[in-house]
Amino acid sequence: MEEYKEEFIDFLLRKGALGIGEFELRSGRISPYFINTAVFNDGESIAKVGDFYARTIVDNFREEDYDIIFGPAYKGIPLAVATAISLQHLGINKGFSFNRKEPKGYGEATKQDKQKNWIVGYEIKDGDRILMVDDVLTTGGTKYEAINLLNDIADNLEYVGLVIAVDRQEVGPDGKDAIKQFEQKTGMPVIPIVNILEIKTYLSEEGKISEAELKGIDDYLKKYGNEEVKRWVK
Repeated sequence: MEEYKEEFIDFLLRKGALGIGEFELRSGRISPYFINTAVFNDGESIAKVGDFYARTIVDNFREEDYDIIFGPAYKGIPLAVATAISLQHLGINKGFSFNRKEPKGYGEATKQDKQKNWIVGYEIKDGDRILMVDDVLTTGGTKYEAINLLNDIADNLEYVGLVIAVDRQEVGPDGKDAIKQFEQKTGMPVIPIVNILEIKTYLSEEGKISEAELKGIDDYLKKYGNEEVKRWVK
């Protein structure tokens, strides 16, 4: 595993963004672990998070592959800004943009009007290559909304990929893998900084999790994990 992934897992633990125990999810499932990126709410945390996103991008995409870092409202907004700053520290200068949840004004008769009313940051132009960043992907709703909005603003946009913090690698209540569905519908690869298998492996190897807690994660993933996970969980 890459060193920055291990650093990210330690960072999640230190900030309380990764909890091991018993947590009820929005879906009603009782999960033995929980990811809460809302705790990244100060300057030090968001700067560090931006570094991890930037390193993941450098590890998976070439500088010439994308033009704009885009963050869907709301959680993607600080991530897009922090990631663009961190990329600049690595010598990569890219624009960043994000959408409003409500338009700034009226009179959206033209694409230019719609851009002014809905988009903040770098101007989206025909043919731009978009690299999206967000915290997680559950149903993909905010990402689909952003893509539809951007397609109304400019033509021939290319969506290079979506970078998220953690991939839980499980299926939804409908038994389908939301990330795989998103990739199939959009053609965008979804790249997590880490996934649950990497988290589980690192915690186990470093003695940061008990055998009982490890078994709890394995049992949960046997029940709810996607096809890839079920090939690896004992």
